Amino acid sequence: MDEVLQIIKEIKSGNYKPIYFFMGEEPYYVDKLTEYIEDNVLTEDEKGFNQVVLYGRDTSIEDIVSNAKRYPMMAERQVVIVKEAQELSRNIDKLEAYAENPQPTTVLVFAYKYKTLDKRKKITKLLSKTGVVFESKKLYENQVGDWIKRVLSGQKYAIEPKAAAMLVEFLGTDLSKISNELDKLKIILPQGHTITAKDIEDNIGISKDYNNFELRKAIGEKNQLKAYQIITYFSQNPKDNPIVVTTGLVFGFFSQLLQYHGLKDKSKANVAKVLKINPYFVSDYDVAIRNYPMKKVSAIVSALREVDVKSKGVGANSLSQNDLLKEMLIHIFN
Repeated sequence: MDEVLQIIKEIKSGNYKPIYFFMGEEPYYVDKLTEYIEDNVLTEDEKGFNQVVLYGRDTSIEDIVSNAKRYPMMAERQVVIVKEAQELSRNIDKLEAYAENPQPTTVLVFAYKYKTLDKRKKITKLLSKTGVVFESKKLYENQVGDWIKRVLSGQKYAIEPKAAAMLVEFLGTDLSKISNELDKLKIILPQGHTITAKDIEDNIGISKDYNNFELRKAIGEKNQLKAYQIITYFSQNPKDNPIVVTTGLVFGFFSQLLQYHGLKDKSKANVAKVLKINPYFVSDYDVAIRNYPMKKVSAIVSALREVDVKSKGVGANSLSQNDLLKEMLIHIFN
């Protein structure tokens, strides 16, 4: 994120590079940086003659270079943007000659999503030398909560850890989806507001009481009544609560508990680091390891492997989602 801000800062100051190559598995920042250049380098009057948007599937490296070599009309520079540039991956090496000597009055932008260039290749080295190469890496699930917090903080909002966890559980690590949902909340809620679990439930439709996060907490506390209530809700709303997600999360939880039992340093900071969880939730794991000794956790992990396989349709065609989730809880609580 710091690298993104630095690129934007340089563009704002008028320090333009002749080539920007935005790439990576996480499309969010590739799109955001491309959109920023598209919206801000030229004035509205200049864009008509000096801004060209091409699409990888419908163009070629030769066409791109031809456009890039044109001179701007009644402006200091022109902008050429290539969206969906990953469609050109087989021929991207053909850009080498232009990358060696790019047109100084052109800002050429590539939005190369879901893929990256080989850093050892000549084209990558040339692009890095004469322009900017930025890789947008996919965040791990345990990093997304902090990302949400940082993004909202920059926009004068805050968020409760549970609310952030609900978003991550429901939307995964797709930053674009999460950003869209946050934008909806910002329309409704005033600046300075701390987003709560209830805000998420009321405005996004994720239940604050019946979700995988609350199921994990109920299991950790050995709150059997709450756990069975949650899986009943899941069984009644299977589309919003896929069983493979639930069994995978519970299996992951007990795998983490196994790690926790084996730690010599059980300080909050070390537990959060090793288990890759938000420090706020370490107390939930503290409760769980008291309720589940290491021997019991090992037995549960073994049993959950079988339930997880069945949830994927292997050897359990006659079992409903409700029956499978009940079987899972029986293995855990008995």
